[in-house]
Amino acid sequence: MNGKYLKKDIMKKSLLQWKQKSYHETLKASSLEKKHTTISGKKINPLYTPLDLDDFDYSTQLGFPGEYPYTRGIHSSMYHGRPWTMRQFSGFGTAEATNSRYRYLLSHGQTGLSVAFHLPTLMGMDSDHPLALGEVGKCGVAIDSLADMEILFDRIPLDKITTSMTINAPAAVLWAMYIAVAEKQGVPPRKISGTIQNDILKEYIAQKTFIFPPNPSMKLIVDTFEYGAQEVPRWNTISISGYHIREAGATAVQELAFTLRDGIEYVEWALERGLDVDVFAPRLSYFFNSHNDFFEEIAKFRAARKIWADVMRNRFKANNPRSWLLRFHTQTSGVSLMAQQPYNNVVRVALQGLAAVLGGTQSLHTNSLDETYALPSEDAVTIALRTQQIIAHESGVTNTIDPLGGSYFVEKLTLEMEEEACEYIKRIDDMGGMVKAIEMGFPQKEILDSAYYYQQAVEKKEKIIVGVNDFIMEQERIPTLEIDDSTAEQHLTRLKEVRKGRNKTRVKGYLADLKKAAEDQVNLMPLLLSCVKSYATLGEIIDTLKIVYGEYDEPITY
Repeated sequence: MNGKYLKKDIMKKSLLQWKQKSYHETLKASSLEKKHTTISGKKINPLYTPLDLDDFDYSTQLGFPGEYPYTRGIHSSMYHGRPWTMRQFSGFGTAEATNSRYRYLLSHGQTGLSVAFHLPTLMGMDSDHPLALGEVGKCGVAIDSLADMEILFDRIPLDKITTSMTINAPAAVLWAMYIAVAEKQGVPPRKISGTIQNDILKEYIAQKTFIFPPNPSMKLIVDTFEYGAQEVPRWNTISISGYHIREAGATAVQELAFTLRDGIEYVEWALERGLDVDVFAPRLSYFFNSHNDFFEEIAKFRAARKIWADVMRNRFKANNPRSWLLRFHTQTSGVSLMAQQPYNNVVRVALQGLAAVLGGTQSLHTNSLDETYALPSEDAVTIALRTQQIIAHESGVTNTIDPLGGSYFVEKLTLEMEEEACEYIKRIDDMGGMVKAIEMGFPQKEILDSAYYYQQAVEKKEKIIVGVNDFIMEQERIPTLEIDDSTAEQHLTRLKEVRKGRNKTRVKGYLADLKKAAEDQVNLMPLLLSCVKSYATLGEIIDTLKIVYGEYDEPITY
């Protein structure tokens, strides 16, 4: 008999003996026997051995860091060269208040900015819109015009700091404002770097801050791809986001599959425009959630790199290895944070942040302990930033590259995650793509079902949430950040002053040019830049585009 198969046969017998004599007997004696699953409901075996990696090939399925298929990381040195970018998501009240918070964070070791906009901005509304009443500055910073953006980045050198902006339906407009601010600082567009989220597909799937129907929305996104490749080459013109998909209740596999299939959709639309895949693909980036199940999250990140590298090299025939790289930002899970016993959230965030680092993230935001109550206080956000710094400088996990590589459990989980995600991707391909799948309500229904099953597991105590459905204590009270009504008054006063002081004829002319350009189906970025430089407001620009594009009504999903 072949020596390899003899060894395998011996191992199978030894494993069976261990299960029967040691494992099961011990569990029966202690009455502890139970089925274990990940937070997503995936069955987990009690032990993993080389038998779980039968015919596993190191060179093709794992490889070295910085080499295809990038399972172990997209950079050969990973964190030996430098740590990940520590980018705390922040924005509240007025542009002045948020600018002060940014400078505070930068002075305490943060290495990149991440802008949180308030809800009216996310929806393309000015702060004096009737639907904005009571919302101004409450869930992020209020930005209505270039004047606000100038204040937001006052005394922050945009040629030295990278900025991420979580904005989707009106992303092209906010990006135009940022470019204009950089130019006012004397920084040419070719020297600025950062990311706009600009991911409308996950808005239809999960977060729901959409404005226009899918087709014109996708057209606007391809406009940013094209303009960015030509004029702002260091900018990531999209951050394809699984974060909000996961927050809506998706499993880890669904987050992985739907996010990567969104990415495939964007590439397909850009290719239809005639763009060269190796010109725009290196500036695509991703944004993932890091949830509570430590190893499931690590496996998800590793599988994501493998799948994307294969998709770009083999499905889209990209020749530039930079086009194969899945670069991603991670944010710890907001939905996992609990109002009960809020200091437990510090532990949750630390574990989630550690999983992101062991999974090979390029950028990380760690949530603050008080975010179930309000926007983060200065003390809470400092603890969140220190959490990243302790992981980077005290934990030792950056001393070697991909320290979990080769773990029987991690490699098996990675392979299973890859296989299951690819099955989802094929199903969506068969539907005609992600836009078609969204219009059919497919990903929305899958997420609704997963959220329901998880909630059932929590209510049955099959999944324990410490302080919520077990280990319950009397409610603690913690100090929180409050945004009072004076914030809205201050901001609305500036909005009135901007409208009063600008050249109204110039604004009206540029908005008319924008409407015609939208009707003519040309790239809108140059017109958007002209509009924002004239101090046309976000709401005025979006309302102009609504005349041409219309608004989206979501189909009902049961």
